[in-house]
This record gives sequence, C-alpha cells and structure tokens, in this order.
Amino acid sequence: MGLKCRAGITGAWLMGAVLAMGSSMVLAEATSISQAVTGGKAGLDLRYRYEYVDQDGIDKSAGASTLRTRINFATAPYRGFGAFVEADDVTVIGSERYNNATGLPSAKTQYPVVADPDGTEINQAWLSYAGLDATTLKFGRQRIIYDNARFIGNVGWRQNEQTYDGFSLSNSSLADTTLNYAYVYNVNRIFGEDSPNGDLDTKAHFVNLAYGGFDLVKITGYGYFLDLEDAPAASNKTLGLRLTGAPTLSEGTSLSYALEYARQSDYEDGSNIGADYWLAELGLNLGGLQLLGGYELLGADDSAFSTPLATGHAFNGWADKFLNTPANGLQDLYLQLGGTLAGFKLQAVYHDFSADKGGDDYGSELDLLAARKFGDVTLLAKYASYNADEFATDTDKLWLMAQVAF
Repeated sequence: MGLKCRAGITGAWLMGAVLAMGSSMVLAEATSISQAVTGGKAGLDLRYRYEYVDQDGIDKSAGASTLRTRINFATAPYRGFGAFVEADDVTVIGSERYNNATGLPSAKTQYPVVADPDGTEINQAWLSYAGLDATTLKFGRQRIIYDNARFIGNVGWRQNEQTYDGFSLSNSSLADTTLNYAYVYNVNRIFGEDSPNGDLDTKAHFVNLAYGGFDLVKITGYGYFLDLEDAPAASNKTLGLRLTGAPTLSEGTSLSYALEYARQSDYEDGSNIGADYWLAELGLNLGGLQLLGGYELLGADDSAFSTPLATGHAFNGWADKFLNTPANGLQDLYLQLGGTLAGFKLQAVYHDFSADKGGDDYGSELDLLAARKFGDVTLLAKYASYNADEFATDTDKLWLMAQVAF
C-alpha cells in the first residue's frame, strides 16, 4: 500500500534521531496557489552511518555503511491549507556485509542484523488545514510521535523511517490542553517496500490528551487501539496515564520525573492478553550534569505487553535485544549519566534486565554516546555492549555517524 520511487539517488538525541527539516517550518502566508508553491521551502538532509555488529553465535561480524539522502518541500500556507512531500533514498556505500532484515532471499543472513535496507521511497506526503481555531488537520503519509515515542513513534534512528498513512488532528483550543487523534490505515515500516514486512495494514485509532496547567506536573492520558490486519494476533488496546514534571530546586539545579501506568488487553482478533506497564524515573540536573535512575516493567499475563509501533531503539538498551518483549515479560532497572564537555554531549547508560515472571536474569548492558554539532554538521559516535545471561547472546555494536541538513 506504500508509495515508492524506483530510481536511485546515488531523532531527542537519546532516541538517536535528528528529525527532518520542513514539517514544522513557519512560512509567510501566500495570497494565491501559485505563490504558495513559489513561496515554499525545500530541504536537503544527508546522513551517513557506519554500524558494526559483533554477535555471539554468528561467525561473521556485520559492517553496514549507508547514506540516507532526504529531500523535501513544504508549500507556504494558503487560506489555511498546506502541503508537504518528502523522499528518502538509502544507498549502501561499498560492499553489503550485513543482514538487512527484509526477509527477502537477498538478505545476507550469515551476518548479524542491521535493519537499514537500501531503497527509495516517499517518506511523507500530506495535505494540512489549519483554518479552524487552534486546530490542525492532516491527511496523508505523515510522521506521528506521541510523548516519548514509547507506544507511537517513528523509529527515527533507522535510516528508513516509520511513517503512517491516515488522518490526524491536533487541537489546543482549551487552555493548557492538547488533544491529538489519528486514524491510521497503513504503517510504512522500516524494512522497505520490497520486504513482505514493509507495510502493516491497520485499522488503528490513537488518542492522546495532555494537560499542562499545573506547575509541577503534566498529565497525559492515552488510548491506542491497534487492529493489525496483517498480524491479527498482535492486535491490542492500551489505556494509560503518564505524569511528568521538572521542578526547579535552585538556580542551575532541577529535578525531573516521570510516572506512568498502562494496561494492555486484547482487541478485535488479538490474542488473549491482560498485561501491565509501569515506569518510574527520577532525575537530577546539577549545573549541566544529568543523573537519572529508572525502572520499567513490561508485564506478562497470557501474553507479554507489546509496543509494535514504538521507537524501540530508544528503550531497553541500544543493542536492540528487547525490541520484542520476551514471553515472560521484562524488567529494566537503569542508571543514566549525561553532560557536556568541550562542546560534546556525553551520555552513559547502564541497564540490568530480568524477567517479569519466572525470575530469569536477562543480562546487562552498557551504552555510551558522544555527539557534537559543528555548524550544519552533526557528528555522533555510539557504542552498546550487551552481556547475556539467560536470554539472547552477547552483542557489541558501534556506530559512527555524520549528518548535515540544509
């Protein structure tokens, strides 16, 4: 169901994604359709990345050298209407020494997975209308991210982004309140149009309501109803509540916290499930040094709590060992330290993983990151080391990335 071009073209930094230019730019109001086009703005984004993976149980190490070229164009607004189109091309630089996870016969399964297949696609193509009071309507292929992307996200770390075909609404007419709703009939996944897993036919409803009128807390309630026609057993509904805040203690010192609970149950033709999600985080920002501790639980009862549309790379370790929740659930106890040194953003995260049921030890992981921006260019180096115990296998990953946007 996705759109694709055949001709080749030769993320919150915790999520590892720097979002494309264009979708949020402010342009002068046009007085005619032709002026909306001539007064529009084009964007170009180049992102090169080298990813190395060494995984126990697979003899060969993966080395993926890829370049993502992104071009886009946004019209100037005209009588409340706007349009945006964006194309992405992912090209392999040099030899292809990795399993691109497409599931196609051409996938090189003798290597570890790096889910960055080559190809050219229309990443976004939408029409919008903002002529109603404090309301934006959007129809077409679009990026959708709610809250921290734990449930609904764009998987922006991967070279081929996850986007959604459907209709969305955002309304802020009530003071300090934002209502987001979307109906999605197709998910354009990261595996590309040639892959049998490249599209996910859905009848999905997303509802996200946030209130920020209190000094110390922002309250967000949500309901995500996923009728996954291509994977009916995975259909589910998730209802949850999220509390976040960042109170100031003194000049240069502040706290941050997040508390969240969600309940997931079967929906439409989904498998029987009644699982809980819990999150508790507490952070301290002290003169530019950030320290954060957290606990996340994805429970298991009949089936495990799942997040099929999340930006999974941002959670439970960058080695991506827990993109799919284990059958006995997952507990993640983590500690994060971050700051800035000589212009570089630095971050270290330690995870301790275990099962929700049965008491299995799932191992631990250390993640390290350094990033710096030089004008229009962003450089990033990232490392993940997963040490297995009673789940998966030892895995080391290294990324080197350069990105420039105009």
